Amino acid sequence: MTGANSFQVSGYGPERAGWTRLFARDSLARRLDWPILLAAIALSLIGSILVFSATRNRTELNQGDQYYFLIRHFLNTGIGITLMIGTVWLGHRALRTAVPILYGVSVFLILLVLTPLGSTINGAHSWIKLPGGFSLQPSEFVKVTIILGMAMLLATRVDAGDKQYPDHRTVVQALGLAAVPMLIVLLMPDLGSVMVMVVIVLGVLLASGSSNRWVFGLIGAGTTGAIAVWQLGVLDDYQIARFAAFANPELDPAGVGYNTNQARIAIGSGGLTGSGLFHGSQTTGQFVPEQQTDFVFTVAGEELGFVGGGLIIVLLGVILWRACRIARETTELYGTIVAAGIVAWFAFQAFENIGMTLGIMPVTGLPLPFVSYGGSSMFAVWVAVGLLQSIRVQRPMSA
Repeated sequence: MTGANSFQVSGYGPERAGWTRLFARDSLARRLDWPILLAAIALSLIGSILVFSATRNRTELNQGDQYYFLIRHFLNTGIGITLMIGTVWLGHRALRTAVPILYGVSVFLILLVLTPLGSTINGAHSWIKLPGGFSLQPSEFVKVTIILGMAMLLATRVDAGDKQYPDHRTVVQALGLAAVPMLIVLLMPDLGSVMVMVVIVLGVLLASGSSNRWVFGLIGAGTTGAIAVWQLGVLDDYQIARFAAFANPELDPAGVGYNTNQARIAIGSGGLTGSGLFHGSQTTGQFVPEQQTDFVFTVAGEELGFVGGGLIIVLLGVILWRACRIARETTELYGTIVAAGIVAWFAFQAFENIGMTLGIMPVTGLPLPFVSYGGSSMFAVWVAVGLLQSIRVQRPMSA
């Protein structure tokens, strides 16, 4: 197909034709949400510096190459941006038709984690080892498929004009769709990812216009379920110890409480402007474990101080603000739900990650979006950015 129709296949309409006009002023580039894109790129670049600082002297991790993690972080970011471009090109509406396939693949992958192909990293049995020293954490992609799947179900009859709000039967179907992968992830057990998924489900329901009874009912059910999980011994000993250390930081300062104590020391020593990049004593001395992944914010707090840590929070805030605006301005419920689910995901995961380094949230092993080292997380958040951009691009120009 040529001319206008070549772009129409992707769902963007006949007024913009093909890749040759991708960055024309009256075309896709003008509709992209540049604050989100630039903030995400800035966070990824800051993350690369922090990851390099945390790993350049860790010979037991970097295989003798101080640039090992830096190069891989750049590679992960590049792949993530490529996935974002592909997501925008396909469009969230086209992906809507592929939700059953994406959902089936994601459930299959998390089931593989429970087989001998699954691998335990840092106490969490939630990975699949791949050739070449790579690994995959399928639960990161489940977050995307839960958002897309629930949005598809909840918005189908509303966008078609049959109903004003999702009915109770549709809500039950959407909750069932989300419950299946969440229960599998809980069996790993990956409690941190389950917590994020619960918040995503609540955000999706609120954005869909579902009855508040469902929201309050889920909060009550979640509380009851958390108590049951604790009492039935579903959690591993290390997870129980983390919650105990959160409740009482002085319980085991040299053991399970060591991470959070060292993290607070690192952040507290940074002061207003920090000790200087590559000059943090806690970072250089390798006192904070997992500093390139879960505790990467401690590098910013120590070496860049309150200013550097605040900049990261501001950039995350820009993404959340613009995503909320996209959710509010789109004219289709499906797009609103997808954007709102991404907001709930990013907001809670960032709060949990930064909060655990400050000692105000329990340690759950969640990465800081765009900043922490890790391919699966980086790919998933950039796909989410692609979904946000697609929703904005495909909205009417008058919105």
